[in-house]
Amino acid sequence: MNLHTGLIENARQAPCTHFDEREGDANGIVDISLLVIHNISLPPKEFGGPYIDQLFGGCLSPDDHPFFQEIAGIRVSSHLLIRRDGEVVQYVPLHKRAWHAGASSFDGREKCNDFSIGIELEGADDIPYEEVQYQVLLKLTKLILRAYPDITLQRIAGHSDIAPGRKTDPGPAFDWQHYRKLLNKNV
Repeated sequence: MNLHTGLIENARQAPCTHFDEREGDANGIVDISLLVIHNISLPPKEFGGPYIDQLFGGCLSPDDHPFFQEIAGIRVSSHLLIRRDGEVVQYVPLHKRAWHAGASSFDGREKCNDFSIGIELEGADDIPYEEVQYQVLLKLTKLILRAYPDITLQRIAGHSDIAPGRKTDPGPAFDWQHYRKLLNKNV
């Protein structure tokens, strides 16, 4: 990972304009202290295809699927996506603010986009994730923890944890116990 550019080596870089600069403190220091795990599939519960890239790139056509009419015009993004086959796609440099968390709070602090990194897993709340996704998530998590020491194992959360009642992902199919076991062995 290149800290200067915020880019992950070997990740496919996909165009995205749905992000902005993070605000720094009085000394210009940017606080990145939370990792948020999400899921996404477009259309819902369908995997593969170009639609996630199109959504985050701002060019998803509402005519391509009835569900897309419901989300037409939304401006969202994530730093990273882990596809079902383990491919990593990067939309936003890690030091920039992606628009993945929405109305959210963690540890008493609002607006999690300001201080978090978002990783999407291609999946759905009730469909088991692939083992390769856990392995790639482990590798990315280790890189992120090294690069951003304010993110600790206790500061890794699901979207449902930071936006309860509004969001459910990564859902009950995400095996937190397995992921944390992998982390504890390798971090």
